[in-house]
Amino acid sequence: MSESDEVLRLSGIEKGYNHGEPNEILVLRGADLTVGRGEVVALVAPSGAGKSTLLHIAGLLDTPDAGEVAIGGEVMDLRSDRRRTVIRRREVGFIYQFHHLLPEFTALENIVLPQLADGVAKDAAEARGRELLDSVGIAPRAEHRPAALSGGEQQRVAFCRAMANTPRLLLADEPTGNLDPTTSDRVFDALMRLVRETGLSAVIATHNHELAARMDRRVELDEGRLRPVA
Repeated sequence: MSESDEVLRLSGIEKGYNHGEPNEILVLRGADLTVGRGEVVALVAPSGAGKSTLLHIAGLLDTPDAGEVAIGGEVMDLRSDRRRTVIRRREVGFIYQFHHLLPEFTALENIVLPQLADGVAKDAAEARGRELLDSVGIAPRAEHRPAALSGGEQQRVAFCRAMANTPRLLLADEPTGNLDPTTSDRVFDALMRLVRETGLSAVIATHNHELAARMDRRVELDEGRLRPVA
């Protein structure tokens, strides 16, 4: 893969906690991962293996103890905090297991707000928000607050919010993990359709092997390192 086709590159990522203590925990031990343009990668790992830590580092929400993070060929570790913030806001979308929607705002407003923070005009932000809600099948719920939405609807709004600023990289941490199997399958279909239609690159963490098999390839986090899964 040429460097111009790389959307995300993690090289030799190490991360530990309780530094210098006898009970120091090494979560990542030289993890390497390259994600190409338009590629959807399943990150498979049991709970506690460090997948959330890896995604937070990839999404510039945390910093590694060693190693290098590059997004779109730009090495982040050498950039200022301000530059990292700009890249995180414009280039990376993040979806959590629990939606983290702002309860006092409607579904549409939750999608509009990050666009306004990035300088998008309100009318354009609302148009983008409605387009995204329509793409995941919940346009009629635009004016509802999160408490009036089902779990699956809330997570679809979270998907739309992550896509609002047209990122090039989507990172999702067990995005359907708190949903029942039927809803999980339906919501995952909506997510994959949205990703494919926009040509995004994505890393999606899941412990559901059936969902993982529907992505382009699978990698497993095992003892702090990533290895391909056949």
